[in-house]
Amino acid sequence: MLKFYMTPGSCSTGIHILLEELDLLFEVYLVNLLAGDHTAAEFRALNPKSSIPLLVTDAGRTITEFPAIAWWLARSHPKAGLLPATLEDEVRVLEVMDYAVGTIHMQGFARIFATEKFCPTASEHERVRRQGREMVEEGFRVIDSVLPDAGYVTGKFSIADAALFYPEFWATRSDIRLPPRCAAHYQLMLTRPAVRRVLMEEGYNPDR
Repeated sequence: MLKFYMTPGSCSTGIHILLEELDLLFEVYLVNLLAGDHTAAEFRALNPKSSIPLLVTDAGRTITEFPAIAWWLARSHPKAGLLPATLEDEVRVLEVMDYAVGTIHMQGFARIFATEKFCPTASEHERVRRQGREMVEEGFRVIDSVLPDAGYVTGKFSIADAALFYPEFWATRSDIRLPPRCAAHYQLMLTRPAVRRVLMEEGYNPDR
């Protein structure tokens, strides 16, 4: 059985959605980031990066990094159609997923949620958080420019939509206004049964 190491409401929510969409059996291991579980020796033995999400396959292989896990799930279950059929759309999926994770999350939201990692001086924290917010807002503007007027990233649900959903989710809980196409994408995602189920399992009300 797959083993899934995750933190509710974090980037691992996107992988949780993909696991539910695939209707896979998996064991959940909660990692309390605030308590430092990710730095514990047992966890570091699995993932020296001390990061989530982390997936351990049936064969015992550990996979880290959101894009790698999402890609593995999609390629391991091709009939689910989590990757588009054409090369052009597949590239678009990679573009959006990498930008959502690598820029909006790791550059923008990271400055908001983990300010001290970017600047140890407390007097500068507000400036860093403001910079993070600007990066997030600009990131969503970039994504908005490539999204269709209504629908998923390439017209059909894919791993890119799960990657985009979790920073959209953070934005709605951080008083950050989503641009029109991103807002429509977020609302569309909330209609998916797997997304609603995941949010409720992680302790969130999908209607708020």
